[in-house]
Amino acid sequence: MHLIHTILVPQGAEYQAVCRGLSRVRDSQPQVIAIPMGVQPLRQFLALNCQHLNQRVLLMGLCGSLNQRHSVGDVVFYRDCVDQENIQKCDFTYTREIHRQIEGKVYFVKGLTSDRMICLAEEKRNLHQKFGADVVDMEGLAALEFFQPLGVSVAMLRVVSDDCLHDIPNLTSAIAADGSLQPLPLTWAFIRQPLAATRLISGSLQGLKVLEKVASRLLTP
Repeated sequence: MHLIHTILVPQGAEYQAVCRGLSRVRDSQPQVIAIPMGVQPLRQFLALNCQHLNQRVLLMGLCGSLNQRHSVGDVVFYRDCVDQENIQKCDFTYTREIHRQIEGKVYFVKGLTSDRMICLAEEKRNLHQKFGADVVDMEGLAALEFFQPLGVSVAMLRVVSDDCLHDIPNLTSAIAADGSLQPLPLTWAFIRQPLAATRLISGSLQGLKVLEKVASRLLTP
């Protein structure tokens, strides 16, 4: 039996990085599904497309650091995930099985799921103090809340792409209602904050390289 049956990863560059990593291995591939960014778009997507999944799911992608201990390129596994109201635990046995498979240095963290992009370094540090969370994403808790009532084991593996010491551009206007990134608003957000944009692009490229490498290890004998 395969360790991983289905991988969910945000559409676009993250999805492409995971697929490139998996393609390095000549073995039967798990199903890889591109998902939208954001809590509400993901909830709608899962309800329409993923009711049939009944085995083991791995959620992969990038995340932002809320904790000075975690910097760009760090690989993290979630122990649990929180938002303003709820907390859900990942399947730790399944998580440890995947950890043994990929080897290398990883961190076990608490994730925070936000319904918007967290752009300001000060807000990141405040969220760390408020929730005790180490990293932030826009999908994790929604996935756990959907799959756990179905009895589906969920693990979450992410790579840090921006730290908690610097601001990143405000990309809220670039994220459409369907969870996709819109090129023109994205470009304008980068133009308005060029230094922050350069830092975000650099961190994202570094994170994507690590994500691809980690994906290639998932199926290595």
